[in-house]
Amino acid sequence: MLLIFCCLCFIRQFFVTILLPIQKIVVYLHLVTNQNSDNMAKTPKKAKEPVRLRYKQLADGNQSIYLDIYRNGKRRYEFLKLYLVPATNPLQKQLNADTMKAANAIKAQRIIELANDEAGIKNTQRGKMLLADWMAAYKETKRGRSKGLQDQIGVAARLLVEYDSEKTRLCDVDKDFCNGFIYYLTNVCTTATGKHLAPKTARNYCIAFSAALNKAVRDGLIDSNPFRLIDPDDKIKVPESKRTYLTIDEVKQLEAAPCGNDDVKRAFLFCCYCGLRVSDVRRLRWSDIVNDGGQMRVSVVQEKTDTIVTITLPHQATMYLPNRVATTPNGNVFSLPCPTALNKHLDRWIKAAGITKKVTFHASRHTAATMLLTAGVDIYTVSKILGHSEVRTTQVYTKVIDKKRDEAAMKIDEYVNMNTK
Repeated sequence: MLLIFCCLCFIRQFFVTILLPIQKIVVYLHLVTNQNSDNMAKTPKKAKEPVRLRYKQLADGNQSIYLDIYRNGKRRYEFLKLYLVPATNPLQKQLNADTMKAANAIKAQRIIELANDEAGIKNTQRGKMLLADWMAAYKETKRGRSKGLQDQIGVAARLLVEYDSEKTRLCDVDKDFCNGFIYYLTNVCTTATGKHLAPKTARNYCIAFSAALNKAVRDGLIDSNPFRLIDPDDKIKVPESKRTYLTIDEVKQLEAAPCGNDDVKRAFLFCCYCGLRVSDVRRLRWSDIVNDGGQMRVSVVQEKTDTIVTITLPHQATMYLPNRVATTPNGNVFSLPCPTALNKHLDRWIKAAGITKKVTFHASRHTAATMLLTAGVDIYTVSKILGHSEVRTTQVYTKVIDKKRDEAAMKIDEYVNMNTK
């Protein structure tokens, strides 16, 4: 009995000192595990960014940066017109770094805008950025374009600061501001030699400024472009220049003549039938052309005015589109050489066709305008096709048509006189 009693005492002591603490530990761990599981279940997952930076590889080796915006089950893309170049030296690396800063700044702004929209908050700070900062940002979007265009924007930005102040805000720009800037350019501003700006030069700076405002409207920074409110009589007048154009017969001569560069030939004839500028056709991408029920349309943002123009392409124009083989949607339609080489190919081609008049690439645009008006298309429609902001800009071509009619009447008189002698 004593032995049994001792064994029972030993078992009880073993349970109290060893098994019971272990049991408590197990229970504690079980409770902690369940609690952590509950906390993990309650912890929300990290929300996906509604705006992401994406990159599109281009045929020239550069990368186009765009925003992938996903909201309410719908996805849209915003191409920023910012490009990364293949970085082979420190300068290019720095340029790419600056470009990425600009892209991330735009991305952050879009995220804030989406959040404000969700909360029903109207962002009153938009448009309060400095005009000088906006002009700098606008110039940045034109990187990769012609140097002349970037220089024009840069000078316009400097003159805006000279005219008013570097503290002027974008939202302060109104009709009076624009009229004052026009007066400054035409009556106050002078060149390094002390002369007033040539009317065409002053107008080009106004065009650059107006294009920047158009971009601000599209980005939602301002409601409208005040330049559009200016009376036509108050705008800068430029002496009318001669519009060189090709007749139908001369276009046919070019079609039959050989050209040293097939893309130059195709692009020029394409513009003869649709009226795009060389700066726009140079940037034209396959994604800009859509097939709408068998009807081809092209939609581009004009480099000169930064406004969108949509053109229904006639069959004659589509005939000169190159074959699309293994190209991405953002691949260039035409592979045009630099301006100097392009002009050389064009001059040789014009001579080979037996045409003696001086023809530049821009003559293709004049040719399209005169063909449309000669065919009886109303001037308002022609103005829209050419992307003119005002019909009066297109009216210069009606004088060309009137002259052609006068010449036709004179030929009738000559014919009658010859046959009456």
